[in-house]
Amino acid sequence: MTTIKLLKSASFGLAACAVSFAFTGQASAEDVIVGLVTKTEVNPFFVKMRQAAEAQAKEKGAKLIARAGKFDGDNEGQVAAIEDLISAGAKGILLTPNNSSGMLNIIKKARDAGVLVIALDTATDPADAVDATFATDNFEAGVQQGAYARKALGDKTPIVAMLDGTPGGTVDTFRHDGYLKGFGIAEGDPAIAGAAITNGAQDKGQIGMENLLSKNGDINAVYTINEPAAAGAYAALKSFGKEADVMLTSIDGGCAGVRDVKDGKIAATVMQFPYKMAAMGVDAVVEYAATGKKPSGFVNTGSFLITDKPVDGIESKDTAWGLKNCWGD
Repeated sequence: MTTIKLLKSASFGLAACAVSFAFTGQASAEDVIVGLVTKTEVNPFFVKMRQAAEAQAKEKGAKLIARAGKFDGDNEGQVAAIEDLISAGAKGILLTPNNSSGMLNIIKKARDAGVLVIALDTATDPADAVDATFATDNFEAGVQQGAYARKALGDKTPIVAMLDGTPGGTVDTFRHDGYLKGFGIAEGDPAIAGAAITNGAQDKGQIGMENLLSKNGDINAVYTINEPAAAGAYAALKSFGKEADVMLTSIDGGCAGVRDVKDGKIAATVMQFPYKMAAMGVDAVVEYAATGKKPSGFVNTGSFLITDKPVDGIESKDTAWGLKNCWGD
């Protein structure tokens, strides 16, 4: 799916936030350097975010320089990337921070140098450390996942496993807390059988799920931070012969994840829109270069629950819609 198709899709029910404008003299398009610093280069979510930013920068006539951490949690790598972008003369930097509070000094340095800094996907802590944030409402996405899981579980007594991402990131905290709220339980509730750190990776999702199943074979609901972790969890469940007995849910909306929902591996996932985040971010940097106008605050780029097994009272879309609007291969 092209960036333009995603931004124009009426079915999203979201106002178009990207704008066209004439350059007014502060900078010509070809002089504008847009920096993009993602958590990793290998996670499909960030791959598609980079592709969207590249496409939008090309359309606007700007130059994109993309960098990433070496692994999920590589705070030092991201700090070094921002240092390089400041030196390269970036007019704006789009950042998905590995650690929401660990980037504050370098973000301040960039902003003090006149660089527009926009957080994509992951908010900083505090949120106003950056000029603006374009992201999924990750708490609400977690609520959607948890509410569906609890209702779809029916009258079964819940025994929940939590496959978390990387400690220190607001995405991880918001999704985790949102799931608990949607599910109707609190941290420390005896319904929670245990938790594992996956760093959003499939191999760690599988190992974490295997360890939790070894401790409690009665787990019947699994929260996952993202679809790679969910794929790992499914592999572990299948190896234990439990794949048909567990309410496995996730968040992402990648095409591979939507296909896993269609194939019955994941009961439901919450789709988000990395193309939109990146394209809006590039537009904002180019506009800032041209007019000096800065975006501010939090802009929710939207989310939808995707499942072929809808439940009463929970709004959702099926995988046919999901496959038309997903990102990735």
